[in-house]
Amino acid sequence: MSIPVIMPKQGQSVETCIITKWFRQKGERVKTGDILFSYETDKAAFDYEATADGTILDILYPEGAEVPVLANVAVIGSPGEKTESSRPPEGPVSGKEEKTVIMPGPESGNYSEARQTHPSESITGRIRISPRARRVAEKKGIDYSKIRGSGPNGRILCSDIMNAGQEAYTGSPAVSNAGDDFTDRPLTNIRKLIARSMHASLMSSAQLTHHMSADARRLLEARRRVKENLAAGRAEQDITLNDMICYCVIKALLKFPEANSHFLDDHMRIFRRVHLGIAVDTPRGLMVPAVRNADSMDIVALSRSLKTVADNCKKGSIDPELIKSTAASFTVSNLGNYGVEMFTPVINLPQSAILGVCTIINRPADLGNNTFGFVPYLGLSLTYDHRAIDGGPATLFLREIRKEIEGFMPEAAVGK
Repeated sequence: MSIPVIMPKQGQSVETCIITKWFRQKGERVKTGDILFSYETDKAAFDYEATADGTILDILYPEGAEVPVLANVAVIGSPGEKTESSRPPEGPVSGKEEKTVIMPGPESGNYSEARQTHPSESITGRIRISPRARRVAEKKGIDYSKIRGSGPNGRILCSDIMNAGQEAYTGSPAVSNAGDDFTDRPLTNIRKLIARSMHASLMSSAQLTHHMSADARRLLEARRRVKENLAAGRAEQDITLNDMICYCVIKALLKFPEANSHFLDDHMRIFRRVHLGIAVDTPRGLMVPAVRNADSMDIVALSRSLKTVADNCKKGSIDPELIKSTAASFTVSNLGNYGVEMFTPVINLPQSAILGVCTIINRPADLGNNTFGFVPYLGLSLTYDHRAIDGGPATLFLREIRKEIEGFMPEAAVGK
């Protein structure tokens, strides 16, 4: 009996995924656990493993195709079985046009249609590339499948990535006009999905942003003590400013539960626990993993959890369940390290709000007793869905975050 291969649903808001690479071809035998294909959503990339032994009877969507979730993408079964009933109603979705050559099949004396082999591709279908070269390529947005490796057996080295030509960027050759006044660079698949998601968020919700600043002297003092303790060997966990800010946000959310919510058209889902989403910049693009039950953690445990999910996102090993749009109840996006003084973060629907954390700026302030000086202020930008939260409660919530930051006890971060 034939078994359909179904495109997984990675999150409530994900409606389509893009097949980026097929590792097995029609007619090949596969075993349970073999990687069949790679696919990506607007947040991450995944490998699909075979769930049964058998022969690939049909591949219904080519590389580059945008496929609806829960749709059949291939059929596994026994040779000779019919597959017409598994095909999409209107045929495969168009994608990249595969170049094919006639190559010897897996059985001696037979021939089959197979994908043209890349110069650096192994017989298993994977491209030979060093881990460092892969990281550099992903960071620079270079499609290493277009590069001929100079290493042993055509392996792609870091030097090959650094010397890559313009045609290797974004997965498609850049197109310049005759006068070279500009360059047209096609969007990558993941950038198209991110663009669609962000546009949908703004089009389908009533987003408004409030800005406020908080005195950051206590945070900076705590950070100084953390560094001293780390240098002296009195501490193991490097608690960052972002960890402290997230800790303050969690405490504020417990006092304003309407901000710790999802807006679901005809009702709001108010969470009793804080599932904190944190925006992470990765080589593939922005990802927002969630730290579940963050309100139950002390600051050391929170710091470890935030670091763990961020590292897993960058390595590509994050649990798909943690990057669903519904995994977090509230999100923090920190651009302070980039020197951003103010910005308007976009809500990760169906969440009701998101906090943007900006850089610290020294500003003149009254220190008391007719004494004026410069005080470090941390910029805070709260975007909220006006359908879920009114301006007054949103302002009070933002003010509560400021209060928690300004009242932060350095001892909480150093354990004394």
